[in-house]
Amino acid sequence: MKIAVITRHGISNYGSLLQTFATQRVIEKLGYQCEIIDYIRKDEEPQNWEKTSLAGKKKWNANCIKRFMYLFLRNPESIIAGKKFQEMREKYLHLSQRYSDAEELKSNVPKADCYLTGSDQVWGKVANGEYDDTYFLSFVADDKKKIAYAASMGNYNPSEEYLSFFKNYLPRYDALAVREKRVSDFLRQYGIDSYTVLDPTLLIDVNEWDKIADCNIKSKYLLIYQLHNNPTLNIAAKKIASRMKLKIVRVSPSLHQISRTGRLVYLPDVNRFLSLIKNATYMVTDSFHGTVFAITYHTPFAEVLPENGTSSRNINLLTMTGLEKQIVTTISSADSVPTEIDYSSVDENLKAERNQSFNILKNMLGETINCNE
Repeated sequence: MKIAVITRHGISNYGSLLQTFATQRVIEKLGYQCEIIDYIRKDEEPQNWEKTSLAGKKKWNANCIKRFMYLFLRNPESIIAGKKFQEMREKYLHLSQRYSDAEELKSNVPKADCYLTGSDQVWGKVANGEYDDTYFLSFVADDKKKIAYAASMGNYNPSEEYLSFFKNYLPRYDALAVREKRVSDFLRQYGIDSYTVLDPTLLIDVNEWDKIADCNIKSKYLLIYQLHNNPTLNIAAKKIASRMKLKIVRVSPSLHQISRTGRLVYLPDVNRFLSLIKNATYMVTDSFHGTVFAITYHTPFAEVLPENGTSSRNINLLTMTGLEKQIVTTISSADSVPTEIDYSSVDENLKAERNQSFNILKNMLGETINCNE
């Protein structure tokens, strides 16, 4: 049986790549063939990404001089990162042929027994600020099996347009599992039942990830993995590093972060990225998947919540694992955030959640199930 997966795998982001790999790996462990639908919109290709996303950046879109400077500085690094991540996608993922637009995909749908949406922010806005019904499996025929696993809405601000997407497309799915309870509660308001499950990166145990994270790093350091430009994170990292007497290392696929706190490890392969988290003495992050891998590797961490409306997934994870104390809400709270974590109860909570999520996916793939069960 072949499962075709559509997700946000084409972004130059370690979390996007690793959640796609994890989805693929879990499906294969269940005994199925898995193919990632290589759908990357033209306006989201590396050479077009910055121009597309610029429309939503008011600070840089004020006049032609600012727009020119932004693209002059950001476009080259976006292209370089895009090439690197494409190499990693080809190495770690089983990709279909490339599809550059929705019509191309509709006219030549990859053959599969089941089509799966997930995971991550597949039901949120794409780079141009719009919604793409392709991630709602609009290209799949009505008589084909359709499921979603660990799907997320991203920035939670439902509009009339957004609601129409849900009402039109979600009833076509045979079964739904979402990543955040908030999303499940939202869907229930409109008579749509769903399960709440773990992100696929949490379905793979540490031994599996160790097959990739094979770099041995012996020095002691505080690691920063930062997605959003929040000065609080940099100040908090400095305060914690000073308290623990650690040097600061920063990992990022973005060269412009070289001007921020810490020595930059720029655009490493995914094995070194995971190894940096695994071997860190402490980690400060605003990334959901950064937090996932800190937990996976029992690396003590502090979480500075993102301010772009996507923090519910981070909060959901920290609440489930009982790690709310690791959240840094203000600069002063960095002085008291714990520098050690007892992961014994965290592991117990995750074990139960992992088994439940794994069985939900197994049942969804095996047969159509009732989400009210």
